[in-house]
Amino acid sequence: MKKLTKLARKIKRLLRQLNQREYLHHFGPKKYKFYQHVFALLLMQVGKFSLRRVCNFLILLEIEAPTYSALCKSRKKIPISLWKFLLNQTANFKHFSVAVDSTGFSRTNPSFHYVKRINCEKPIKSYTKTSALFEINKKKFIALKTRVKPRHDIKDVSYLLKNKKINLLIGDSAYDAESLFEKCFDKNIKVIVKVKKNVKRGFYRRKMLKDYSDEIYHQRSLIESGWSSVKRKYGGSVSGKSFRSINAEIYGKAICHNLNLTAN
Repeated sequence: MKKLTKLARKIKRLLRQLNQREYLHHFGPKKYKFYQHVFALLLMQVGKFSLRRVCNFLILLEIEAPTYSALCKSRKKIPISLWKFLLNQTANFKHFSVAVDSTGFSRTNPSFHYVKRINCEKPIKSYTKTSALFEINKKKFIALKTRVKPRHDIKDVSYLLKNKKINLLIGDSAYDAESLFEKCFDKNIKVIVKVKKNVKRGFYRRKMLKDYSDEIYHQRSLIESGWSSVKRKYGGSVSGKSFRSINAEIYGKAICHNLNLTAN
């Protein structure tokens, strides 16, 4: 019970820092405040609950919470910008050494019986891909980009680096691209990327190779440990159907991971 009240206290403090009003919108009658919706959605990730189970769980503890249908609607209505602000507040704004990597979250599929009945050899739904920036020193996620359909890792780097003050970026060979090196050079960001074999062309690639260090590059594995921690604690799958609900779930997992590393 103390942990639940501590989580609610952290959420209230974050919303005050964002100057967020008590309710998400000003239309119609409102029974529950915005922090109660966010609290239930984050608790859903902490306990690996469904929307119905998190409502029943809070009712058993005699805690006022929105119904599962209200949570399902609010999960889609909460703007992505607000999830970004919450993630930034939990990660702080000063970032020095950052690793970039992507992972996949599986989506719920029909039963094996149904797949067999329709003569389908492969799962109907593919996984959801998420790219992230991970602060190495604080071990927190600072930026996310989710795609319902798989794309190459390099496609999301520009979005992740937008409005971020970074001194060092570490990535694997998937991020070996002259365009990335040029952008980081313009922003005064030092890049440590594992170069692909027999690829030495490019003015900015050669500049990056002068500062390459295996010792620094091996710190990239910390982001893989971070993704492993998220999936073990909060689940490696998403239950949402639409992009907004899937994105809200993944942001909720990352925010819970950051809050877990926050002392108060």
